Amino acid sequence: MTEWSVTEPTKLTPTDPVTRLRVRIVNGTVNVVGTDEDSARVEISEIEGPPLIVTQDGSTLTVSYEDLHWKNILKWLDRKEHRRRAVVSVAVPAGTDVEVGVVGAEAVVSGVGGRTEVRGVSGDTTLLGLSGPVRAESVSGNLEAQSVTGPLRANSVTGDVTVIEGAGGSVKAETVSGDMVVDLGPAGFDGPPADIRLTSVSGEVAVRLPHPADARVEASTTSGSVSNAFEDLRVGGQWGAKTVTGTLGSGRGTLKATTLSGSIALLRRPESDEDAYTAASSTPSPDSPASPASPTGKVL
Repeated sequence: MTEWSVTEPTKLTPTDPVTRLRVRIVNGTVNVVGTDEDSARVEISEIEGPPLIVTQDGSTLTVSYEDLHWKNILKWLDRKEHRRRAVVSVAVPAGTDVEVGVVGAEAVVSGVGGRTEVRGVSGDTTLLGLSGPVRAESVSGNLEAQSVTGPLRANSVTGDVTVIEGAGGSVKAETVSGDMVVDLGPAGFDGPPADIRLTSVSGEVAVRLPHPADARVEASTTSGSVSNAFEDLRVGGQWGAKTVTGTLGSGRGTLKATTLSGSIALLRRPESDEDAYTAASSTPSPDSPASPASPTGKVL
């Protein structure tokens, strides 16, 4: 095992291959990027407080503090060190499994094809272009996933969850009071059926589905409002609990969204960029249906 104790800005190049990366810091930023290279590179550009310990044990590379452990990171409170901060950037082979734990720090993980897991107490998490399984947990920080094609699972207490250009077969997200926005890109019939399951207590949920959509839909809220842009879906309930149910296309996929007091909106993507431009540049007659480029629906 090789170990470095880092107390000032430095760059490290581990000599052995890396298949697993573990990073845990307090305050600052973690930036992990997958590359086509066979080797890993570590740059610590800012550090304040106790030393960061960098170790390579076989194919596992770890960057962390001695007193910060993965299992209890969501409950970790630093009572001894009031001035602790680090900015860490790590480049790893794209197939590496990545674990990132942050307390009060921002985390960005991009271009990774292995398993990715991020846990954060506060500070935002951004996930870009990941193709492996992804799990993200946060107490108060926001979670954003863009162009993630692997199965995604996200859990947040008060932070918002945003999925942009989601093309994976599975998105499962839960929040207590955080809002959820899920924008699904076109996956086609060659990919796995979509399995979207969203649950919130008081947060608002908005889902934009591709055109044409292909899913069985079950959405419900106990006391919130619902908005539906699909003529094939049925809106039920006038007072109290409200539901949106039905089948879009052949119903290969599944969309389930549930809130207690938050609102639910089901929106429609335009057929294509060309159709969106045509619809936006034309003036419909008063009797024409709403343009798919500007989805509207009934609100109860």
